[in-house]
Amino acid sequence: MKGCVYVRTGDNPLKRWKWMLIGMAMATVPAPVSAQVSLATMVELAQRNSGAVKLAEADVLKTQAMLAQTQDAYIPNFVLGSTVGYSHGFPTGQPSVGSATMQSLVLSFSQRQYMKAARAGLEAANLRLKDAREQVALEASTEYIELDTVNRELEAAHQQETLANDLVRIEQERSEAGVDPALELLQARLTAAQLKLRRLHLATRAASLAKQLAALSGLPASSISPNHESIPEIPAVRGDATPRTLPGIEAAGALARSKSFQAHGDDLSWRRPQIGFGAVYNYDSDELNSYSTYYKNFTPNNISFGFQISVPFFDFSLRAKARGTAAEALRARVEAEQAQRQSEVQIAELTGSLRELDTLAEIASLKQQIAHEQLQAVLAQVESGNGAGAGTQPQLTPKAEQLARIDERQKFQDSLDAGFDLAKARLSLLRALGHMEDWLQELHAK
Repeated sequence: MKGCVYVRTGDNPLKRWKWMLIGMAMATVPAPVSAQVSLATMVELAQRNSGAVKLAEADVLKTQAMLAQTQDAYIPNFVLGSTVGYSHGFPTGQPSVGSATMQSLVLSFSQRQYMKAARAGLEAANLRLKDAREQVALEASTEYIELDTVNRELEAAHQQETLANDLVRIEQERSEAGVDPALELLQARLTAAQLKLRRLHLATRAASLAKQLAALSGLPASSISPNHESIPEIPAVRGDATPRTLPGIEAAGALARSKSFQAHGDDLSWRRPQIGFGAVYNYDSDELNSYSTYYKNFTPNNISFGFQISVPFFDFSLRAKARGTAAEALRARVEAEQAQRQSEVQIAELTGSLRELDTLAEIASLKQQIAHEQLQAVLAQVESGNGAGAGTQPQLTPKAEQLARIDERQKFQDSLDAGFDLAKARLSLLRALGHMEDWLQELHAK
């Protein structure tokens, strides 16, 4: 049996309500939070995006080209050319339709020194690149850890602000009931205002650190959210540990050697002979001039080759250049020595401050633990109440509970501050002792 089924397609009010509810639900969904970025990823992005690292990489490419240039002086070059023109009367030049030249250096005492100087320069450039990468890693790690610390402090500050508002409410009620004077209410409001100011200061600092990390990594500032679990424990290094030579100091030493080789090469340039090789082929034509009229033995194909020996006797410009490069070599050697002494002084200063910061962190941690225990005691007394017997203390009020909670949160923030200062000093000492590479390996293994 066949037939037709008619379906009514008019507006369905239930369907309209369904889509309205879905739209309201989507509107109330919070915006997606920024994804957490690990410390290892942040350091890697900072090294890749750093202008100092890019400049150091450009210096490496430049010194590689300079080394190749000094080595290629012994490889014969090959140049093709042509000189075509018309002349009337006695020819003033060779009528070369096509020419090929070849020349190279055969023996040069100076060139050997220049090659050594270029190799030392390349070594210095690679060391400067390594030093730049370690410095960027130190800056990114320090700012990342500080942002993580500030975010944790900011969370505690929000809790403090909520507790302070509760304290103001309690004091308002006690003041209206005539239990506490108006001064206590003003003091509570002052405490709330001070905690609000600290919370605003922390929020501003967090935004500033996010901007700095964004500039280092190239990520949007709004997408940077530290992952506390990705931060490995910083080794408790000591100043009396065996220091390694920093890449920056090694680079200064390599640069001093490069300048010394350069100076020696310039000194040999006016003391030693130099031998070069050259060859020339010319295809000549007299169709546009009267060359064959004046030269009866004219031939179109001509070739010449030989060695050129240069023996300097009186070349005062080369002597002056040698004195200038010798002075540059002396300056580079002194700068390398100064860099080494400055590193030793920095290690001594960091070692002294690290002892103090270690003690301050311990004190802050003990204060936080004491505040926590005091809070637990206050909570226990508020919950159980005090007896009314002789010699017993007055029963604690909710006001005392709020003050104890606020103090505990403050000691917690102070402990975080001291911990960050200690971590920053340890990272700086790691860098000064030349152990930054160990920290980076541990970071990537985290």
